[in-house]
Amino acid sequence: MERKHSSGGRSKARDNHSIPKLELKQITKNFLISKHKTQIITASLIDSNSNHLSPGNYQNSATASAPTKQKSRDRCLFGGSSSAHYLSSLHLWLKKLATLISFSGIMGNCFSVQCSFENFLLRGWDFIVGHANYVCKLKQTLSTLSDALQELRAQRNDVQREVDVAEQRLLKSFERVQVWLSTAETIITEAEKLVSNGPQQINNLCLGGCVSKNCLSSYKFGKQVAEMLQKISDHKSKGAFEKVAGNQPAPSVVIRPVEQPVALESTIQKAWSWIEDEDVGIIGLDGLGGVGKTTLLTKLNNKFSTTPNDFEVVIWALVSKDSSVGKIQDRIGETIGFSDGSWKKKSVDQKAVDIYRILNNKRFVVLLDDLWEWVDLKQVGMPKPNQENGSKLIFTTRSLEVCGETGARKKIKVECLEPEKAWELFQDNVGDETLNSHPDIPNLAKQVAQRCGGLPLALITTGRAMACKTTLAEWQYAIEMLKRCALPKMENEVFPLLTFSYDNLANATMKCCLLYCCLYPEDYCIPRKQLVDYWFCEGLLNEFDRISEAEMQGNNIISSLLNACLLENGGVIYGEDCVKMHDVIRDMALWITREFEATENNFFVKAGAQLFEEPDVKAWESGKRMSVMKNKIAVLKETPKCPNLRTMFLSQNKLQMISNGFFQFIPHLTVLDLSGNFGLRALPEGISQLVSLECFDLSYTGIEELPIELKALTKLKMLGLSYMRSLRKIPQHLISSFSKLQIFRMWSVRAIDNHDEDNVLKGGHEKLIEELKGLQRLNILSIEIKSVLCLERFLSFNLFRCWTRALQLEGFRESEVFNVLCLENLERIETLEFLDCFSMEEIKMEKLHTWVSSSTNYTSRFHTLSKVEITGCSKLKDETWVILAPNLRSLLVWHCIEMEEILSEEKLDEVAGVIGIPYPKLFLKLESLFLFGLPKLKSIYRDALPFLCLTRILINGCIELKKLHLNSDSAKGNLLSIKGDKFWWEEVEWEDEATRHAFLPSFEPLFVV
Repeated sequence: MERKHSSGGRSKARDNHSIPKLELKQITKNFLISKHKTQIITASLIDSNSNHLSPGNYQNSATASAPTKQKSRDRCLFGGSSSAHYLSSLHLWLKKLATLISFSGIMGNCFSVQCSFENFLLRGWDFIVGHANYVCKLKQTLSTLSDALQELRAQRNDVQREVDVAEQRLLKSFERVQVWLSTAETIITEAEKLVSNGPQQINNLCLGGCVSKNCLSSYKFGKQVAEMLQKISDHKSKGAFEKVAGNQPAPSVVIRPVEQPVALESTIQKAWSWIEDEDVGIIGLDGLGGVGKTTLLTKLNNKFSTTPNDFEVVIWALVSKDSSVGKIQDRIGETIGFSDGSWKKKSVDQKAVDIYRILNNKRFVVLLDDLWEWVDLKQVGMPKPNQENGSKLIFTTRSLEVCGETGARKKIKVECLEPEKAWELFQDNVGDETLNSHPDIPNLAKQVAQRCGGLPLALITTGRAMACKTTLAEWQYAIEMLKRCALPKMENEVFPLLTFSYDNLANATMKCCLLYCCLYPEDYCIPRKQLVDYWFCEGLLNEFDRISEAEMQGNNIISSLLNACLLENGGVIYGEDCVKMHDVIRDMALWITREFEATENNFFVKAGAQLFEEPDVKAWESGKRMSVMKNKIAVLKETPKCPNLRTMFLSQNKLQMISNGFFQFIPHLTVLDLSGNFGLRALPEGISQLVSLECFDLSYTGIEELPIELKALTKLKMLGLSYMRSLRKIPQHLISSFSKLQIFRMWSVRAIDNHDEDNVLKGGHEKLIEELKGLQRLNILSIEIKSVLCLERFLSFNLFRCWTRALQLEGFRESEVFNVLCLENLERIETLEFLDCFSMEEIKMEKLHTWVSSSTNYTSRFHTLSKVEITGCSKLKDETWVILAPNLRSLLVWHCIEMEEILSEEKLDEVAGVIGIPYPKLFLKLESLFLFGLPKLKSIYRDALPFLCLTRILINGCIELKKLHLNSDSAKGNLLSIKGDKFWWEEVEWEDEATRHAFLPSFEPLFVV
């Protein structure tokens, strides 16, 4: 019983956990039949590595009873609703089979409860159905792929557009964004290929799309489509960027090489301080060609990469002479991302829009090198740099006019090097080996360097040319060639660069006027008035017939040449504004006259050449202009035949004799300058042959009498007789015979009255004044008056009020008091001198007229007066009246032994009554103050004066003057020079210690021999 019980327990267990053998056999048979049917569909579709399409999509098919006929069986195998019914039934059957097997423990112990066979069968089912769908659902998945491809394209375009906008704003796109875009491009290309091949694969399907004519091909294609859908889905999810780009870590600066170091540190510091100044948007760097402007701009460019700053981009653009707006745009575009050829083909307006869009919201720096003319920033597309946008425009130019036209808020004049720095630069290029090859070479090398005038380009070029010259003969030859402007390196490398400035001059007149300046010696300070006079008489100022109008044209030309850096400011010499020509520019001008303008402007120039004898006539008699001024020639004995000569400069020699035949065969001579020959006592007889002469300057000569034969000079327009201290006689009717005379200057002649009735100098120049009245074309008059009576006659003639530029009042022995307001109607007076008025005790300001306007502003009748000299007026005690000249630039007081103060506090009230305002502004435009031999002078003025324009103070023999009436703000920003006696300087009393320290460096001891 026990065994039976035991056996019964096992049977019971089997009843609970096993399947009856008959039922299991039937289930297994049905499974094998179904498996055979399924293999027909899936035999060639098995791929154990794929599981992309879930069978869950097919589990909801309508159920039906198992088919019993062949027709139903075929529908189940090959498609339609029966096929779906079959698959669903098969799925339920497999699930039931798995449940039974999992509890049976059949097949040994291979399948336990822990390893569910149900999962195995379900996964097998998923595998089979999923791979079948690669074919069955191909139409649907291709349509889905096409939609996904379109979405990916749109997303790719959106991201790329954001990147383009960011990069146009000079932002840096993130690397992950670039990788995503690159991958998207690859995916799109592959997907497009699949979509394009889709119709062919669909054509291979039959029987409702569940069977393919080429099962393997359709299966592989369907699998690729499914994989591509998944790839697109994954990639789209990765493309949701919050930001596609960020700021550059530092401004985009292209480091540029600096070929040669030049001493520009202080200039760089000044420029950088203006770059940091928010109020300064545009900075102009002007200077002579080859002076180092490009080097300076390059150093500024590189400094942006090493110095912390807030700029986002630095743009360099070489402009050059032949550049257009389009070319400037192209160079800017290359820096900001517009480097493709299609962009360069756009119109100027289209480029401007693109450039403006990029730069408008950025802090930028644009560096334009070698600007030759005004550039319209709006046309370029560049927002105007200002305080609001914080951007900068810095440019180099040879023209100061371009600085003004371009709106430069600050301008830097790039100057030539000081002698010490120039020598260092020259040494660097020559090399120590050459300089040490002979003990005398350094001295010769300094002479060569000096000839370069501190111009870096000339120093570098010449230094390199001399680097291998190790003999004295080679260096001596180089010096001689430089004197002749014929050193090959200069002609081949320096002059061609400088001629760009010459070629860029507005017209032929300006070019001729520039070349005219090379007739003067090196480093010569050329009086502006003299230049204009000579140009006018030469016919170069052909816009006007009268000198008063032609002066405007001449001064405009000088300003243009100054602005083009072809002339330099020469300062004020003896009260005259002067210009200079840089040595290398002068050499270039001579080179031009020799190489390019030989037929038109045949120049013979030996000015300042240390000549002791007149040059060989054959060398210059065919020329048009000749200059041997500032030599040591004593005699002119030849009889040259010069049919073409128009200009002759013989000034500042040692001339004592000119042969009578010297001027006999120069029929077209127009300008003759004999000034500065103190030893020349008489003019040659042949002077009357110069019938074409229009300009004749005899100033500073020792000539005692003007010959009556000068009447033959009927075309004379300018006659200069100033400082002819030996002149005794001018024949009557000589001056009045010059009917075309427009400029007459006779100043400080000091002629002695010799009681000759035929002499217009007799009796205080009354006769001379009468003759001048008859000159209807006279426009410019500088004259001395020697008596009150003569002055009254002079002022009675209305035209003299318009003509007079300079007036010297000499002697006036009968006048103790002089009312300066009698001169108020001299409308164009520039210079007024009181000379040796020994009896004059006071210069008063008694009111003759009022000129106070309704708005209380006054217009002084002395507004043109710029220079005042008081010499030898021993009884005068002050010069308060000069306050009537608001534009006074130069004041000289010499040997007035009773002078106690320049401006009297008491008399200032008198001035206030004259001009209509209580406290006139004092010396606002004064540039030069010279005080000599004033032993009683104690004061210039009671208070410190601003002296806004003061650059020179020269004081000597003023032992009682203890104060200069300066404070720490006086002459601020000016390079002030103070010269005087050292012992006097040590006794000067200062406003405060700050003032003393401010002006100590300005002092230079004055040595009087």
